[in-house]
Amino acid sequence: MTDQVTFIQRSLRHSVRSIDALVTAIMLPVAIMLMFVYVFGGAIDTGGRYVDYVVPGIIVLCAGFGSAGTAVAVALDMTTGVVDRFRTLPISAAAVLTGHVTASVIRNVASTLLVLGVALIAGFRPVADPLNWLAAAGLLLALMTAISWLAACFGLIARSVEAANAITFVAAFAPYLSSAFVPADTMPAGLQWIAEHQPVTPVADTLRELMFDLPVGNEAIVAIAWCVAGIAVGRLGAAYLFARR
Repeated sequence: MTDQVTFIQRSLRHSVRSIDALVTAIMLPVAIMLMFVYVFGGAIDTGGRYVDYVVPGIIVLCAGFGSAGTAVAVALDMTTGVVDRFRTLPISAAAVLTGHVTASVIRNVASTLLVLGVALIAGFRPVADPLNWLAAAGLLLALMTAISWLAACFGLIARSVEAANAITFVAAFAPYLSSAFVPADTMPAGLQWIAEHQPVTPVADTLRELMFDLPVGNEAIVAIAWCVAGIAVGRLGAAYLFARR
């Protein structure tokens, strides 16, 4: 446990020192939210106030942007040889990756809180009760953990920091092909099929239902299943890849 705490602190210190990456992970989702609300919101019909529709999607987007730094940080550790030195020390090998993933979740939580604060100023008005907020927080933490472990896998697969950054850049487009910004049923048939069969859509839809006290449908089960699968695949995949590097 001490090893894990040490590596979490290490990853957080690196995050604070890398100001450009930290600002990108935290401020970019806010900028995107403001752009969609004030620039595109008037042209998008969601059957209600667009700010209430898009904010849950932006929160999901936060997890992707915040986790991009995880892949880069892991790739940096693997390519600079620092991990080889860690392996000569009497520490848990899993602590290295756990530190990166936990720090990523902490960054994502900070980004999400900032987005919610700005969204409230912009007119976001959720009506969730405490139980629904608790459920939404649990789903978000599961999503952040899943994406962070998968990002760690990307960092282990990549042979350079640039490659890790490119992989996460491509993955960050997933929310745009979902119901995060517009209803899936307004998309062309091909894109609608993609939107309905990828993890972002059920997570974003479930968050909306929880935040606005709407009936929670089967998409909640699908969202949880995606998150659990992501955590399992990411955790096991990262352990396997780390052992082989």
